[in-house]
Amino acid sequence: MSYDTIEVAPVTPYIGAEVGGVDLRKPSSRQFEEIHSALLEYQVLFFRDQAMDLEAHMAFGRHFGELHTHPGAPGVPGHPEVMPVRTDAKSTYIAGESWHSDVSCDPEPPMGSILHMREVPPVGGDTLFASMYVAYDRLSARMKTYLEGLTATHDGEGYYRGRYADKGADDRGKIYPRAVHPIVRTHPETMRKALYVNRMFTTRINDVSREEGEAILAYLIAHCAKPDFQMRFRWRDNSVAFWDNRCVQHLALWDYHPETRSGFRVTIKGDKPF
Repeated sequence: MSYDTIEVAPVTPYIGAEVGGVDLRKPSSRQFEEIHSALLEYQVLFFRDQAMDLEAHMAFGRHFGELHTHPGAPGVPGHPEVMPVRTDAKSTYIAGESWHSDVSCDPEPPMGSILHMREVPPVGGDTLFASMYVAYDRLSARMKTYLEGLTATHDGEGYYRGRYADKGADDRGKIYPRAVHPIVRTHPETMRKALYVNRMFTTRINDVSREEGEAILAYLIAHCAKPDFQMRFRWRDNSVAFWDNRCVQHLALWDYHPETRSGFRVTIKGDKPF
C-alpha cells in the first residue's frame, strides 16, 4: 500500500521496514493510522533518531491499546508498565537471548512491544526478528494438516523463576502465567495464519503422546529459527523497534560485553489467540 504522511522502506521481502518522516513524540492522527497499517503489512517497524522521554513513549504505546505489565521484570518506579532494558559490564544475562514471542505464557499475550534504545554499543547488540507468517507458509501441506487444531502449553515458570532477583524482585510465592494456545494462530486483524510456538515458553504439545509431541515441537522450534524468515536490525542511539507479537519472534544478541546497551520497553495488551 502507499503511505502519505510517513516514509516506509522495506528491509527484507518478508519482514521489517524502516519508517521515516515522523516524530513519535507528536505524530498526527493520520500518522498513527499509517503506522498501524505499516505494522500489519511489515510486522516490525524501525524508527531512527527518536529522543522520546518515558511519558512520550507510554503515550505512543497507549494509542495502540492498554499497556501490559510484565509478570516478572520490575518496572520503572512509578511506571510498572515500563520495563528497563539494560546490560553492562556487571550483567550476567540479557533479556531475550532465546527466540520467543513476548510473554506467550499469558492467557492473553501482548499484541506488540515498543523498544526504545537510548544507548547502544559501538558495534554489536543487534536484534533478529523472524516472521511466523512465513514460517507457517513454508511448512508442507501435510504438516499444516497435521498441526490444524493442535494446542501447546506455554509456561512462564521455568524461564521467570528467580530470574530478576538481581533487580530486586522477590518472587517467592508468586505464580507465573501458564496458558494453552493453538500451535497455528490466526492474526485477529490480517486473518493470516502464523506458527505460535517458541523456545523460551512452549513446553509441550498437548494433543498427542509426549514422545511424539517432543519430536514435533523440536522440529517446529528449529524451523521457526531458519534464516530464510529473518531480518537483522542494527541499533543506533535513540532507535525504536515496534513489533507485532502475534506474528513475530525475536532474539537479542549479546556479542558486546562489557559495553553498555540501555533503553526502555512498553508492551501493549493483546487478546486470546485463536
